[in-house]
Amino acid sequence: MISLIKNLAGMMLLVVTVYSCNQNQSLQRYYVDNQEQPNFLSIDVPLSMLNLDKEHLTQDQQEAYKSIQKLNMLAYKVTPDNTLEYEEEIAKVKNILDDSKYEELMRGGNPEDGTFIIKTLGKDDDIEEFILFGNMEKKGFAIVRVLGSDMNPNKIMSLTSALDKAKINDSQLSQFTEFFK
Repeated sequence: MISLIKNLAGMMLLVVTVYSCNQNQSLQRYYVDNQEQPNFLSIDVPLSMLNLDKEHLTQDQQEAYKSIQKLNMLAYKVTPDNTLEYEEEIAKVKNILDDSKYEELMRGGNPEDGTFIIKTLGKDDDIEEFILFGNMEKKGFAIVRVLGSDMNPNKIMSLTSALDKAKINDSQLSQFTEFFK
């Protein structure tokens, strides 16, 4: 009987622990919950769309490219009719990104032109996710998630110079820019 009580107490403790750990919404859950909602635009960008000439990449750029699996983009457009909803949504995103599991790499911009924050999920050169969160109060906000495994921030940064030379197929990206017009 005592063994049964101990097992039940242990199970109850496990259930309470798991339940309390899942109270914070994750960025992934936020994406899934909102990708089909009004005023949101969601785009998954395949790496093939970047049209990089892999033969001309440096070793670090090739490693960075191979470490990236996909890019997810989610945007919210503010209109005169949804400013309260916009404030609620941006508060949700900021609350998620304030979690200590995200490490801030950089922030910048200004209130007039917009602000941005770059955060990572993972440790040192084993980053699982880069998050770029940008906000323009009169236009809306966007979240870009770069998902991968063993991503190294320095190598990823070296890849940005190769992106300048890439012939990006912007059919999906034009959806994103048109969304904010």
